[in-house]
Amino acid sequence: MEKFDVVVVGSGSGMNVAAAAVAGGMKTALVEFGSMGGTCLNRGCIPSKMLIYAADVVAMAEDAENIGVKLKVDRVDFSAVMRRMRHFVTEDSESQARSVEASPDLTWFKERGEFISDYTMKVGNQIIKGDRVFIVSGARPDIPPIKGLQNVGYLTSDTVLKLDKQPRSLIIIGGGYIAAEYGHFFSSIGTKVTIIQRSPRLLPEEEPEISELLKEEMSKKTAIFTGHEAIEVKEEGNAKKVLARNRENGKTAEFTAEALLVAAGRVPNSDLLKPQKTGVELDDRGYVKVNEYLETGKKNIWAFGDAIGKYMFKHVANYEAEVAWHNAIHEHKVKVDYSAAPHAVFTHPQVASVGLKENEAKQLGHKVLVGYSHYKDTAIGIAMGEPRGFVKVIVEQKTGRLLGGHIIGPHASVLIQEVVNAMSTGERTFLPIARAMHIHPAMTEVVQKAFFALREA
Repeated sequence: MEKFDVVVVGSGSGMNVAAAAVAGGMKTALVEFGSMGGTCLNRGCIPSKMLIYAADVVAMAEDAENIGVKLKVDRVDFSAVMRRMRHFVTEDSESQARSVEASPDLTWFKERGEFISDYTMKVGNQIIKGDRVFIVSGARPDIPPIKGLQNVGYLTSDTVLKLDKQPRSLIIIGGGYIAAEYGHFFSSIGTKVTIIQRSPRLLPEEEPEISELLKEEMSKKTAIFTGHEAIEVKEEGNAKKVLARNRENGKTAEFTAEALLVAAGRVPNSDLLKPQKTGVELDDRGYVKVNEYLETGKKNIWAFGDAIGKYMFKHVANYEAEVAWHNAIHEHKVKVDYSAAPHAVFTHPQVASVGLKENEAKQLGHKVLVGYSHYKDTAIGIAMGEPRGFVKVIVEQKTGRLLGGHIIGPHASVLIQEVVNAMSTGERTFLPIARAMHIHPAMTEVVQKAFFALREA
């Protein structure tokens, strides 16, 4: 058995902790059987956005006609787009791997590990033990129990990145972030896409009016069937056939395509890691239970990132890494605060959100003011051809405290940051945004104008 000061399971945001431990002179073990860099680099945010940007360029070319500019996209070289993405991912992952292997105080265990007793793991044929343990073991695509699915070839958000040939048609089962983003990518580059979503809404976690507008806009290129549950999958020759039941009237519809992508959520890797054997509790979905300090129920074991199933975004995991490491080495503990944790969905139009939705705020007892501002009502929006989209902000009536912001439209992922920053200040009021001079004409005015339109809701 080899003993370590720190054991980190997972090389995504877990590397932030491993690097801090090594910098602090601690003997550190990193357990990672996959490629260095975790989900974000290898199978998530980075490769998907490299693909999606190609789709954005196509969409911008198509939208240019709204301002009198006629552009023609000759073709999208699918193989080149995929090669570029894979080259960057491989280079970055291998660069990180070389750095890890060159560190004398960091030992990389490259096989799958599982806990076998308190603070003790079996990794391949080796046994290791840590004084402090950080579980950052991530999650993987959920494969729903659809009849016949296991008998046909299907793609996931992992394996879709290995495609070399563009499918002529594609069915996507699911209607969350991953399904919507890949729906945008494939439909924009010429694949005939059908989305089958069990929920009545696309992106059901967003504000209803944002989900509605996104569906309207995406439906210009994509066939979207919300309120339909996939109940059976068949393979007929080279085609995939999906049978889906309309959840409102019970009728069954058939959909056929060359390829099938399953994007129906994610599940934790705890079934592989077996953290229960070191006294760590799981919730009913299999995610690691933690308190507000990211401590598990077992002393000196922390968990964060996708492993805890709270806010499954890379930037949140990086923040959690800071909190967990602070609490591991300092007597004064800090709590996690997710009230200003933003996210974005890289569709066309983009979607971005932070904080509470309107109904959530009301359910929590807040008396709120709600403000809307549309891109088309700003000078730059007119210059851009009046794109459909808006900003919605939610403010506590009595204090002016910013409770939430939600955007659909061009560069939503950038514009939301102004709201995030205001929500991260001491008083968290909307006044700095309302009072600050905003460049005219610029897109940031659409955010400011939402606060000028606050009304009781």
